[in-house]
Amino acid sequence: MALVLVAAACTDRPAPLSDPSDAAPSQVAASAHGVVVAGQPLAAAAGAEMLERGGNAVDAAVAAAFALSVVEPSMSGLGGRVQMLVRMADGRYAGIDGTTQAPATYDPDTAPQASYGYPTVGVPGVPAGLLKALDQYGTLDRATVMAPAIRLAEEGFELLPGEATRHAAVADRLVEFVGTRGTFLKPDSTTWGAGERFVQPDLARTLRLISAEGADVFYRGEIAARIAADIQANGGAVTEASLAAYQALDSEVLTSSYRGLETAGLWLPSYGAITLEILNLLETLPVSEFDEDDWATAITEAIRVAYLDRPNQRSLDDGRRLISKSYAASRAAAMRLPQLTATASLPTGPAPRPTPGHVRTAAQVDIEHTTHLSAADGNGMMVALTQSLGPNMGSMVVTPGLGFLYAATLGGYLGRMEPRERAQSHMSPTMLVQDGVPLLALGAAGGGRIPTAIIAAVSRLVDQNLSLADALAAPRVAPDTPSMRIGGDPDAPTIVQAEIVEGLGFSAAVLDSLAARGFEIETITRTGAFGRIHAVRWHPDQGVWEGVADPDWEGAAVTPALAGAGR
Repeated sequence: MALVLVAAACTDRPAPLSDPSDAAPSQVAASAHGVVVAGQPLAAAAGAEMLERGGNAVDAAVAAAFALSVVEPSMSGLGGRVQMLVRMADGRYAGIDGTTQAPATYDPDTAPQASYGYPTVGVPGVPAGLLKALDQYGTLDRATVMAPAIRLAEEGFELLPGEATRHAAVADRLVEFVGTRGTFLKPDSTTWGAGERFVQPDLARTLRLISAEGADVFYRGEIAARIAADIQANGGAVTEASLAAYQALDSEVLTSSYRGLETAGLWLPSYGAITLEILNLLETLPVSEFDEDDWATAITEAIRVAYLDRPNQRSLDDGRRLISKSYAASRAAAMRLPQLTATASLPTGPAPRPTPGHVRTAAQVDIEHTTHLSAADGNGMMVALTQSLGPNMGSMVVTPGLGFLYAATLGGYLGRMEPRERAQSHMSPTMLVQDGVPLLALGAAGGGRIPTAIIAAVSRLVDQNLSLADALAAPRVAPDTPSMRIGGDPDAPTIVQAEIVEGLGFSAAVLDSLAARGFEIETITRTGAFGRIHAVRWHPDQGVWEGVADPDWEGAAVTPALAGAGR
C-alpha cells in the first residue's frame, strides 16, 4: 500500500512520537501503513487485518466495530447506536448517523418507564450504520470485513478482566431475561470470569446472516421478525414496521478551527457542536502559558459555559452559530476567570467565587458507557467511530437465539423521546487537520465525560506540546454542575470532579489550589472515570501514523503486518 500523503511543514507544535516504553504493551504503535486503536486488542487486530488485505480506514473501522460487538459486548453491539466521522484522503468529510430511534408508534405518555428491560429498547442502528459506511466509503466486501467478528464469536476468546467484571456487576439483572441468560450466564447463573473462553454461537449465526444478506435481513428479514416478535411479546415498542422503516443517515459535519488547526465534528444527534464550542472558548485564553491550576480552571469554565448551550441545539443554523468565533468571543466573558494567576490579559468575567471549596473523595461514578475506535490508512484516510449501548450491558435484553444486547434508549433512560426521534448523546468523534493534511482523529467513551476527555487531550497535545501518549495519560477534570443538564441553574456551584491517581492524577497541591478558588473538588480514582480515548495521529516529519490507546482501559493500538511497516 503506497504512502501518498503530502507532508505538511512543521509548525510550532511538533509534538514528538510517543515512547512505547512509557505505556502498557501494545497501547502505542506506529506505522507508515496505518493503525487501528480500539478498546479491546482483538478488535484493533481485526481492523489492522483489513489494512493488511489492502483495505482502507473505513474497512478497518467497520471490521473493528463488528469485532467489538463480540469481544466488548458490555459497551456496544448490533442492538446499539453508532456515530462515525470520516475524512477521505482527498480531504472530503463524511458523517454516518446510525443512532437508535423511537418507533413511529411510540407514545411517551403511556409507555412504561424503566432504566432497563424491554421498555427501554428502541430501533437499533449499528448494522445499518456500519454497512452504510462500508458500502459508501469502504473497498472490501462485506464477508471479508465481517469475517474476524464471526470467527471470534464462533471460536470464542478469553475475556479480559474489565469485561468480565462488567458482566458480573449486573448478573442479577441479566438473569431476568431468557435470551440474556442463555448468552451471558452459565447454567449456575454465574458469568464467565477473566481468562475464561467466551463462545457466542447465537451471535455468530446472526453475524453470518448479516454477512450473507446485508442489513436487509436485520431490518426486513428473518432477524427483524424475531426481534419484533420477542419485543412485542414482552411489552416493548419495536415492531416489524419500525425496523423496516429505519435508515442510517448522512450526518452533517461541522468544521471550525483551534489555534490554526482545522477542527471537525458531527452535528446532532452527536455533540460535536458543543465540543467545538468548548475549543473555541479555550482559544480565547493563553492556555499555553498556564500552570496546572489555571489549566484545570480554564478547562472547567469553558466546558461549563458551552454546556449552557446544550438546550439551544435545535437547528443546523444553531450549530453553526455555536461554533462561530464571534459567538465564542461573546460567550468568553461568562467564564469565571478572575482567580487565574496567569499574568496575560484575560477576558473580564464574573466575580470570583466568594468562599473556598473543599477537596473530598467522591463515590465511584457510573462510567461504563460506550466505546470508541480510531483508524487511519497509508493513503491518509482517517476514521473516528463511537458506538454505544448506553449504560453497562445496555437494556440487559437479548432476544433468544440472536445473541446480542439492545441499547437502552426509551422508557426515560435518555429523557422524553418522541415518535421517530433519534437518541441524542455525548458521542463526539473529532478530527484535527493541519495545513490541509490530517493530524488527529479521536473520540472517547464515558457518557457525559466524552467531550471533557476530548477537550483535555486536544489541549494537552496542542497547547502543552505533549506527545499523544502523554496527552492521554495526563490528568483530566470534568465539571459537574446543573448547567450540564437541560434546565439546570447556570449560577449553581460547580463541582469539579478530578482524578488523583499515583502516576496519573493531579497533585494534592493543585487540588488544594482549585478548592481555594471556590471549586468543590471531588477526587475519583481513575478507572475509566474520565473518558477512554483512542486516537490516531499523523507525523509528517517521520511519515508514520501513530496510534495510542487510553492507558486507563484494556485497549490496544495495532498496525498492519506489511513489508516495511513499523518504526
